[in-house]
Amino acid sequence: MTEAEILQIFRQHSALLEGHFILSSGLHSDRYIQCALVLQHPRVAEQLCSLLANKLRDLRPAVVAAPALGGVIVSHEVARALGVRALFTERQDGVMTLRRGFSLAAGEPTLVVEDVITTGGSTRDTMAAVEQAGGKVVGVGALIDRSGGKADLGVPKAALVTLEVRNYDPAECPLCKSGILAVKPGSRAKK
Repeated sequence: MTEAEILQIFRQHSALLEGHFILSSGLHSDRYIQCALVLQHPRVAEQLCSLLANKLRDLRPAVVAAPALGGVIVSHEVARALGVRALFTERQDGVMTLRRGFSLAAGEPTLVVEDVITTGGSTRDTMAAVEQAGGKVVGVGALIDRSGGKADLGVPKAALVTLEVRNYDPAECPLCKSGILAVKPGSRAKK
């Protein structure tokens, strides 16, 4: 499946939005990718995550981890395609951590996946949580990399679609300056 075909799936599910958005990183953008609108359809989620799993299979992970909330379905479906277990990290007192009894063996090869990578912040936080728990991050995957491929995470990385989407510091945002109301459609509030 080509990037254009994958983006068409996102458009069909109204998951590629245009306007003025506040991202979970705090940056502003004129485009927002709402993967939940695609992932709510199990067959589509399975199809896309299987494609992602195939791009990362050679890394031989024993576990797939993702940040809650956006990455939970991605983690589960990629893990299913790879035949390994899935877990997720959550913020506790502002720090990403494994909870709910999840654990990793020392050096356990772990793939970290996301729905969307923008700056890589949540991905890095999840990688740190995996390493803190004793696992070894062997690679990163995302359905959409909106950093244009620029988010350097220090391990092999794959995405189904790589987009060059402009992000703006709120103090310099041309959308704010033009008076367009900003909305925050994401799952994580920025403090």
